[in-house]
Amino acid sequence: MKKALKIIVNALAWILLILAFLVTILVFTSERNNGIPSLFGVMPMTVESDSMAPTFKKGDMIFVKETDLYDLKVDDVITFYTVIDGNRVKNTHRIVAIEDLDNSARNFTTKGDNNPVADESPTYSSDIIGRWTGAKIPGFGKVLNFLRTKTGFFICILIPMALFFLFELYKFIVTLIEVKKPKISKEDEEEIKRKAIEEFLAKEKASAGAGETADNAADAVKEASDEIKETVEVINENNEE
Repeated sequence: MKKALKIIVNALAWILLILAFLVTILVFTSERNNGIPSLFGVMPMTVESDSMAPTFKKGDMIFVKETDLYDLKVDDVITFYTVIDGNRVKNTHRIVAIEDLDNSARNFTTKGDNNPVADESPTYSSDIIGRWTGAKIPGFGKVLNFLRTKTGFFICILIPMALFFLFELYKFIVTLIEVKKPKISKEDEEEIKRKAIEEFLAKEKASAGAGETADNAADAVKEASDEIKETVEVINENNEE
């Protein structure tokens, strides 16, 4: 039981460390890439509005990947830069029309699935970040946004990593103690058993010499047997360790 518990705790600790490492990569790549996190070429994005509902909703996490502009086609969902209320922001909408220009550039007309009309301004090739892979995690975008804050990074990344290393240090110290702990040899085990039997026989003889009743003698035998059993169990536990 103890071994199974140790395996489970170790597995959970390593999973936590791996997740912390991945989130750390996302946070740092986001800071270096204009606020766009990237992990092995895949960019997790937080949906900021319900304009694409029910395909995905505000607070969901979607995964976007860079793509060749000429691989894009109508009905693809793309993430791109646009200007809303005077601010340059990221947006994710569906392509409803493509215009090929003479200078090998392309313009894209986009529309949110939940919007009645297409976007007013076309999306230029230079504004496209990537194409949605079709994968999403409902509601997890809020978690990603929190992890990118200083508070979230400290609580969810730094503290778990510190606990992990403290746990590993504890295991290392316990291992050292176990290595230095003296083991009972087979000769010592036999000697302990022999002494236990001698004590049992001595008690039985003393009880008989004092003229105790048969019931008292039986109690003495049972008590001695229990002592022998406990001694053997202690020996076995030490050997298992």
